[in-house]
Amino acid sequence: MRFFATAAKGTEPALRDELRELGFEGVRADRGGVHFEGEASEGMRACLWSRIAIRVLSPLSAFPAPDERAYYEAVHAVDLDPVLTPKHTLVVSSACRSSRITHTEYLNQLTKDAVVDRIRERQGSRPSVDKQNPDVHLFVHLVKDEATLYLDLAGEPLHRRGYRAHSAEAPLKESLAAAVVRYSGWDRESPFADPMCGSGTLAIEAALWAKNVAPGLSRSRFGFERWASFDDAARSKMSELRGEARAAVRDVIPPLLGRDASERALKLARTAARNAAVDVTFEVGPLSDFEHPEAGAVVSNPPYGKRLERALDLPRDLARLVDRHPASHVALLMSADQPLGRTRRKPDPPREVFNGNIECVVRVWAPKGR
Repeated sequence: MRFFATAAKGTEPALRDELRELGFEGVRADRGGVHFEGEASEGMRACLWSRIAIRVLSPLSAFPAPDERAYYEAVHAVDLDPVLTPKHTLVVSSACRSSRITHTEYLNQLTKDAVVDRIRERQGSRPSVDKQNPDVHLFVHLVKDEATLYLDLAGEPLHRRGYRAHSAEAPLKESLAAAVVRYSGWDRESPFADPMCGSGTLAIEAALWAKNVAPGLSRSRFGFERWASFDDAARSKMSELRGEARAAVRDVIPPLLGRDASERALKLARTAARNAAVDVTFEVGPLSDFEHPEAGAVVSNPPYGKRLERALDLPRDLARLVDRHPASHVALLMSADQPLGRTRRKPDPPREVFNGNIECVVRVWAPKGR
């Protein structure tokens, strides 16, 4: 089988490296995600283990869509009986560009109609749509009148780990945080610090990675576990995969520190770390005097000045942070236009990424003598 793991723009190389490290076959980065291959159980394993993927998709059909009728007929011809019955619910989402069908809402409706019409014709009744908690999620990618219809294995997006409070301001998605930690060059053995930790996502993702906790272990079930085709054999395989993941968790991890000037943010961070069952020390304090000589990596996501206010002296303090840690990997996720003071260290070439719709860069300074 072929799979496509989606990722935030700019994190595709991190996801590629992660999937290769996890032993997946046929791994190839592409725009918007990474292709890989394997048995059906490999798609299940990717949902369980990937920290950077947002969804894991399996292609059902690819076809030309020169007009609405041709598109409807092509989707109508797809056999979804193995996964979808009248007793199940579904939802359709899509992305389209440079095509005759231009509106995603209309594309979703057209896809849904073709799918449920076929099932009603064959089985006498049709499944219902549930946009909040569907059993089956279909995704359509339509570019230049060429369409691909996918099954989404994950169900709820994989970045939603479940440990974070919804009240956090300007939250950083867990999957992007995991990619930034990987881009930083941290070795998972040395101390880790985030001097502007906010609600703690970077430090918690670093802790989960160091502890080798499969991020999907916190889920009661994935989307594929709700399909009609999820039989006893698949259930047994998933139970085996979860058992292997639980056995792989490490007992000892390096010290991890999160600091922030906001006690309110730290309260959220402590709650999130407790929910994630990881040991992270959080302390209140300003960026201006932060120094951690033992840190193997200092990683942070300073305010961009868009959703959270940015202090006037932040560029100077960030430059001093870089220079105070010559023996550490220092990585900063910053908006593309965010100023930085003058430093004595030369950074690696910046990596362009997107935090939601905000164009950003990950700036990394490797230790001297690397």
